[in-house]
Amino acid sequence: MLKALLIDDDAKLAKLLTDFLATFEIGLVSTIDPTTSLGMIRAHQPNIIILDVMMPKMDGFEVCRKIRKKFSTPIIMLSARGESLDQIRGLDLGADDYISKPFEPRELVARIHSLLRRLNKQDGDFERDEFQVLTSQREIYLNGHNLDLTNMEFELLNLFLGQPGTLFSRDDILKNIKGIEVKIFSRSIDILISRLRQKIEIDPHDPKYIKTIWGKGYMFLLKKNQGEAK
Repeated sequence: MLKALLIDDDAKLAKLLTDFLATFEIGLVSTIDPTTSLGMIRAHQPNIIILDVMMPKMDGFEVCRKIRKKFSTPIIMLSARGESLDQIRGLDLGADDYISKPFEPRELVARIHSLLRRLNKQDGDFERDEFQVLTSQREIYLNGHNLDLTNMEFELLNLFLGQPGTLFSRDDILKNIKGIEVKIFSRSIDILISRLRQKIEIDPHDPKYIKTIWGKGYMFLLKKNQGEAK
């Protein structure tokens, strides 16, 4: 049985989801106190975390930040506001998906299964010049240094390394790393690109690996091919 952790101050929602998810073989534990989040993760070791944004004591963004410092467990964020800026902020902090409240519980089940299938997909380890991709461990090394990537950063760099020299539009990237059923403001891709550049570029303001092709999208160039994109 899959294990999920719900961090949400809505006790009624927790009860509803506990009963509903159980019918899909997903065991749910929950906490209404976000300050207990890290302890709950250590105690229950969930396969996935469902995290509300608007909570007392500590909002979901701060909880997400704290989780990402310690754990790589996939996170689905929930918010009643449904604003694009909230989605971007959550993804920028390392969340893997975002659902606006109110939502159908069946949609949450679909998102959980889709996200876990995507994260568990393993195509084998490979190397691209100075990069080494360990798919089974979801780690990428640059010149022997572990880049310490979030799930989304791993997926984006893995996509680029799998097809170096390929032009990807923002829509192409969204479809490849999030799935076409997930509606995310495309600006989030620009922020994800910026965050990844901070980890792999010597000078993120003058990127050599991830090139912006103005009006079209992005292209990843290995060191031996840098200077080719126009």
